[in-house]
Amino acid sequence: MRKLTFLFMLLFASALVAQAQHKAPKNIVKADDQALAKIKAGKAYLVDVRTPEEFDGGHLQYAKNINFNGTDFKAQIAKLDKHKPVYLYCRSGNRSGKAADTLQALGFHSYYNIGGFEQLKAEGFPAKQLQTSTARK
Repeated sequence: MRKLTFLFMLLFASALVAQAQHKAPKNIVKADDQALAKIKAGKAYLVDVRTPEEFDGGHLQYAKNINFNGTDFKAQIAKLDKHKPVYLYCRSGNRSGKAADTLQALGFHSYYNIGGFEQLKAEGFPAKQLQTSTARK
């Protein structure tokens, strides 16, 4: 019986240690009117970390495109003022969460993963859509 209790306790402790080692998911913070006002006034950055092709297909107004998958991502993001808040978004919130990790490593003070483009657009954040022409020659 003691062996069984010991094995159960060991298994339980192992499960706790394994769970503690998993990195917590990045919180997605909803961009509010104050964030938008800061961005409009140039007191904060809005960074779209999607590819240039995705950005050209539509993006949030006032956004700067810095491709997370680009070879120069760290160099480009490091050019931003580390004391200004940085609001990051992508398609779903995944790349912007990883970009937030990079900003933390680079010593940025305030950075926020605000989620995905379509979600933000649906919530009323101003967006610019790709202008397509339906006229044919």
